[in-house]
Amino acid sequence: MTAPAVPVPAAPAASRPLTPVSKVLRLCLHALLLALLALAAGRALADSAPRASWVVAACVLLAAVYAAGVRTPAVHRSPRAGAVWLAVLGAAWAALLAVSPDGLWIAFPLYFLELHLLRLRWGVAAVALTACAAIGGFLAHSGDVTPGAFLGPLLGGAVAVATVLGYQALYRESERRRELIEELIATRAELAAAERSAGILAERERLAREIHDTLAQGLSSIQLLLRAAERTLADEGAAGSAGTAGPAPGPTGATGATGAASGGSQAALAHIAQAREAAQENLAEARRFVRALTPPDLEHGSLPAALRRLCAGAPWPRVRFSLSGSPRVLPTPYEVALLRIAQSALANVVRHARAKRAEITLTFMDASVTLDIVDDGQGFDPRSAAAARGDGGFGLPAMRSRAETLGGLFTVESDPGQGTAVAVTLPLPLEAS
Repeated sequence: MTAPAVPVPAAPAASRPLTPVSKVLRLCLHALLLALLALAAGRALADSAPRASWVVAACVLLAAVYAAGVRTPAVHRSPRAGAVWLAVLGAAWAALLAVSPDGLWIAFPLYFLELHLLRLRWGVAAVALTACAAIGGFLAHSGDVTPGAFLGPLLGGAVAVATVLGYQALYRESERRRELIEELIATRAELAAAERSAGILAERERLAREIHDTLAQGLSSIQLLLRAAERTLADEGAAGSAGTAGPAPGPTGATGATGAASGGSQAALAHIAQAREAAQENLAEARRFVRALTPPDLEHGSLPAALRRLCAGAPWPRVRFSLSGSPRVLPTPYEVALLRIAQSALANVVRHARAKRAEITLTFMDASVTLDIVDDGQGFDPRSAAAARGDGGFGLPAMRSRAETLGGLFTVESDPGQGTAVAVTLPLPLEAS
């Protein structure tokens, strides 16, 4: 953010608290004006001037008008009120200048007041008018036309203008630095928050992957094994029942043993069924836990819906989403990887590409799923970016690592001035293909 080209001196006093330097300068201006008025009144009384009472009255009037303006908040908030106050103050000063040549001294503090309360062009015009009035008053009282009569007020006005312009330039520079510091502090806070959020999301993804690869897979194996054992015992029980019901009845002891075995098989079947139900319940709970740890963008919809929301939320450029093929449910690690790659690539487009258009395409094929992010921006040389940044540039290593972790292929095609195309292809697992 930059300061306006034409400064408005009245605005900072009303919109921002005074700095210590501003307070000191204002107090010095008050002291200067009052001291000059006291000097003019004292000289008139000491010299027993014919119109000493008029000089004292004019000094008191000018001091009263000045004090009233200083104590009136509207003078500092409104340029129009400040202009009115300056007009009244100028009229009082003109009265003092008419009765005493010492009123010429008051022109110097008036210069600063006019430049402070008026816009620059009007302030310079008021300074010129005040200088002309001071020259005219001096000539009216002295009657001698000398170079000093002109040089004094004109040089004083020039010094006042140069001083105020220099102060305003320093003030604008300090404001730019202050705003830059505030932006840096805000950016650092946003970066810290983004890093914390990224760390939390990364930990959520890691836990989800660990649970999926260990607990969920183990419970699935338990369920399959118990189901096989249940089927085997059921087959043995059916075979035993068939042997017991054969045409040649065996001894009584054998018949009793067969019945005991049949009863044990039934009890084992009941326990196995209970174990399988417990394993199935735990598997469902583990899967709910995995879904709870997925990124927030995937909690309330599918991957295409999350990508569509991502495109709609991009501030610039305009991003279009396209879906090709028949969508199917992907494992959570696949959806997380594709979404994170799309977010990282789109962030690069927003920050670096200066593109007018971008497009994200999700394509489902028979044995793979492909994500393409294309923009018409300024492009770059991936090899020179990797060498310059030392990390592959623009988060490309992280995107490539996500794709290769799932056995996928990650490619980047870009040239300066030719835009950029990022593509990732993941092979579909057997249960999704």
